[in-house]
Amino acid sequence: MFSGIVEEKGEVRSRDGHRLALACRRVLDGSEVGASVAVNGVCLTVVDRGAGVLGFDLSDETLTRSGLTRLGPGDAVNLERPITLASRLGGHLVQGHVDGIGRIARIAHGDDQGARIRVSIPGDLLPFVVEKGSIAIDGVSLTVADLHADGATFAVIPHTLVATTLGTASPDDPVNVEVDVIAKYVDRLLAAHSATDGSASDLTDEGRTDERKAER
Repeated sequence: MFSGIVEEKGEVRSRDGHRLALACRRVLDGSEVGASVAVNGVCLTVVDRGAGVLGFDLSDETLTRSGLTRLGPGDAVNLERPITLASRLGGHLVQGHVDGIGRIARIAHGDDQGARIRVSIPGDLLPFVVEKGSIAIDGVSLTVADLHADGATFAVIPHTLVATTLGTASPDDPVNVEVDVIAKYVDRLLAAHSATDGSASDLTDEGRTDERKAER
């Protein structure tokens, strides 16, 4: 589990098929083989550890569901180690399980050195996005400032622009999107409850039909 508070920007050292090697410093501490690290919001398992470098294997599912497939040598990535029970939850609960790929639609820089970034979000994820709610974009915990029919706008402070890859993002860039896990659980529970109610209603109607047949 992560918080969406990026610890450092790493750099892609190499990408060879399904193997990804990243140069980093801060997240090396405690990231032994078998540990988890969020890379642009994707939870990956460390399979190799060298001097200033962490290696990860990318599954077909990861390459299909995220934007990691476009990474190449020299590209910057957002890195975060898992939170602990003693950590402050500065962002929100992030699983590192990407729900879909969005795109940067517009970037408007302000006089305060911050920016308003509009992101197009896949339609099936929009019901989980609410104004002032939290969402992870490339592993960065952001608050929804405005909702749109096709996505959302985020007010990004100068520190976040400097500390993450959002500071060098451009329109049409793909981004990994993970919506709030609590919203997904609520949606699933409501769907299951509705299905149960529907089945109960059908059974009741069938019972009444059988009673009418018996009376005749």
